[in-house]
Amino acid sequence: MAPKATVYKAELQVSDMDRHYYALHNLTLAQHPSETDLRLMARLISFALLAEERLEFGRGLSSDEDPDLWRRDYTGDIEQWVDLGQPDESRIRKACGRAQQVVIVTYNGNASDIWWSKNSASLARLKNLTVIDLDGVSVEAATKLLQRGMRLTAMIQDGECQLMSDETNVAFRPTLRMQPA
Repeated sequence: MAPKATVYKAELQVSDMDRHYYALHNLTLAQHPSETDLRLMARLISFALLAEERLEFGRGLSSDEDPDLWRRDYTGDIEQWVDLGQPDESRIRKACGRAQQVVIVTYNGNASDIWWSKNSASLARLKNLTVIDLDGVSVEAATKLLQRGMRLTAMIQDGECQLMSDETNVAFRPTLRMQPA
């Protein structure tokens, strides 16, 4: 019998002063048996950074056809496609053809730097692609916030994000590697 996903519930209060977005999101995150705590936290941080009313988690690791996060319009068309890690160029090109905006969020430190140096020139041709890098050390520190039931606050101001629980505060500054002109 295959192992089942571990379910996490998060009450995430987002206060994004840079985008003037303020909302409370009640989230359910299913952690695939092969997904690490680091990747799960990267998904939650990505949600906080890109939070919108219709942003939702995709099927992630259990489906190659879905992104990790996506936002669809009311007709079902994909407005925003978000993948984590270091996807291959063909997957990114396919996503750019399917969605109005594609965001890649890397979070593995040196591995992300290597992936970026290898792919940046070919990705530069994609006009609807944004690449954001999360500091791996900060994401690792944020995994200390993981609990099956979480109450978190994400405060974003001047490009810096603070992810807070009642006991812990992790601050980090995402690096914007690429964005549409």
